Amino acid sequence: MNTKTIFLYFLPLLPAITSCREDQLVVPTEYEIIGDEAPDSPIRGFYLVNEGNMGSNKCTLDFYDYYTGLYSRNFYSERNPTVIKELGDVGNDIGIYGSKLYVVVNCSHKVEVMDAHSGIRLGQIDIPNCRYVRFHRGKAYVSSYVGPVLIDPDAPKGAVYEIDTTSMSVTRKVLVGYQPEEMEIIDDYMYVANSGGYRVPNYDNTVSVIQMIDFKQVRQIPVAINLHRVKKDRYKQLWVSSRGNYRGIHSCLCVLSQDNPYNKMECIDTIPVAVSNMAIRGDSLYYYATEWNEYAGANTISYGIIDVKTRQVISDNFITDGTERDITIPYGIAIHPVTGDIFVTDAKNYVSSGTLYCFDRNGRKKWSVRTGDIPAHIVFLNK
Repeated sequence: MNTKTIFLYFLPLLPAITSCREDQLVVPTEYEIIGDEAPDSPIRGFYLVNEGNMGSNKCTLDFYDYYTGLYSRNFYSERNPTVIKELGDVGNDIGIYGSKLYVVVNCSHKVEVMDAHSGIRLGQIDIPNCRYVRFHRGKAYVSSYVGPVLIDPDAPKGAVYEIDTTSMSVTRKVLVGYQPEEMEIIDDYMYVANSGGYRVPNYDNTVSVIQMIDFKQVRQIPVAINLHRVKKDRYKQLWVSSRGNYRGIHSCLCVLSQDNPYNKMECIDTIPVAVSNMAIRGDSLYYYATEWNEYAGANTISYGIIDVKTRQVISDNFITDGTERDITIPYGIAIHPVTGDIFVTDAKNYVSSGTLYCFDRNGRKKWSVRTGDIPAHIVFLNK
């Protein structure tokens, strides 16, 4: 689909905007017509966080509006002209809970909180080396490496911080394994994937189990080394990705289930496929992999679908029209909760604008659009 870029500069407002930041120019939002409107959809649109290269302070926020068919680049800056340094350094996750939008900014050691519909900043929560966010019963939970951003064989254990979503303040903290990543919550228990990435080659290999009532780690489940992603399906199974060691131990996907005589979450299956990220809709788990091998000095890129009920790979490529050849480095994935459209982001060379691709539920490309640097994390906004 052809698109047309519209630059809205609002020239009369620039002197006032720049004076708010003491002569630092606010880059205006760019609007691009996509044309994939769905004004009657219960989904108003979606936000996309562009991570920005570490140290560049270029984390940005984009928004696609299904009512208008407009894609907005660098949404945050113009909506919040008085915020110094804007979103910050390396956006690592995004989530919506109630009326608030949360962006986890890893190297700026904070969670930015905005009004979910206007994008206007409400405040920030300071959390060191924060990674991912999940929500449960009026609280937000953020995983944290705790220590500095540094490869260190003596790096400390990580933690999960509990945040009251009304006061936007930290209420509790629990220690978990080394360098925790994604989390999921099932039946008042939180499961945290521990990577141990800072302690290479002595990676962690456990999933921490947190009892939510008293917020204590009650056990650790041995799974595989260098864990990263955790997604739950409708059968209360957990899908946990292992990144391996980038050499002789390959990435794999582990399945955890409570379907055993002890009714405890345990690893019941290991699927020998590389998984960098995944999204589940119904019985289908969509995944892509960018598996780096230090010996070969190259990436192996793949896409696929797994049936979560049978735990079988049912497709070795969810993109069916050959357009995956246009994607350089897949870096993010999301599934539209109503239409089943598949979104894949492309980080390109990691230092310049990326691309967001939209495929229909049958894997055919519908449209693509330029994004900020390193597009990565998507969250859908309800009407």
